[in-house]
Amino acid sequence: MDDDKEKSKENMKTQVASSSLASVAGNRVQRRPGTSMLGTGLGAHNIHAWFGKKHVLSDITLDFAAGTVTALIGPSGCGKSTFLRILNRMHEFIPTAAMAGEVLLDGQDIYALGTDVTKIRLKVGMVFQKPNPFPSMTIGENVLSGLKLAQLKVKNTDDLLESCLVRAGLWSEVKDRLKEHGGSLSGGQQQRLCIARALAVQPQVLLMDEPCSALDPGSTFRIEETISELAKTMTIIIVTHNMQQAARVSDYTAFFLSDGGPGQMIEVATTREIFSVPRDKRTEDYVTGRFG
Repeated sequence: MDDDKEKSKENMKTQVASSSLASVAGNRVQRRPGTSMLGTGLGAHNIHAWFGKKHVLSDITLDFAAGTVTALIGPSGCGKSTFLRILNRMHEFIPTAAMAGEVLLDGQDIYALGTDVTKIRLKVGMVFQKPNPFPSMTIGENVLSGLKLAQLKVKNTDDLLESCLVRAGLWSEVKDRLKEHGGSLSGGQQQRLCIARALAVQPQVLLMDEPCSALDPGSTFRIEETISELAKTMTIIIVTHNMQQAARVSDYTAFFLSDGGPGQMIEVATTREIFSVPRDKRTEDYVTGRFG
């Protein structure tokens, strides 16, 4: 009898969680893919990845339309972050790492022979899980550091600095502190500083690997606002374990699962569909909290 009561409680929790996520996703306005001014977006076709002999990703094909936000969800260890690193050619710098497949940016394979990796990383920026401002640099120097590393010249760095901090939702908080070191900021502010730094080189795509996992709810909310604003001018791909966050910020959601073997993409659809009418039972079980 007690077991039946417990099962009933769990089913009620699952139904409430599912209904809540579907409601959050359903209340969002679906973004339409951006204009040609934003490029044609990013595409990953038949991607496989290995670390040594270990096959960690199997046959992933995903297209990311310009001007949209895509969330990558799934349990830890299913290859989401590895897939993200493949999208801007960071994977190959890990010892024993290998990959197969193609990644197309505006129709051009970023892994084609002779491709300048530095230029790819200018077009496909990355924000990591843990904020990593350069400790010896001021707030202003942090934002502009990418320009120096890439040897890019800008006519008015003051305007660019302000623009990047405004777009990252940080300007009002640091405009009088630009000569202080980046380490003097709070964790949430440091993460937005890293977003501003990524924006300074004007990327077409921004990759975000669990950018809010170490942040408080207030900082998370501000970064989610920033993501929504940035999606007007670029393609954003975010790895998150927070189902509410995926429902709040993304237009499309892709579910990854390893199931004892290499990571696979189980399904991809609009976020509204993933959280209300997923096609695969495994997706439904994950987004409703039955496993993972």
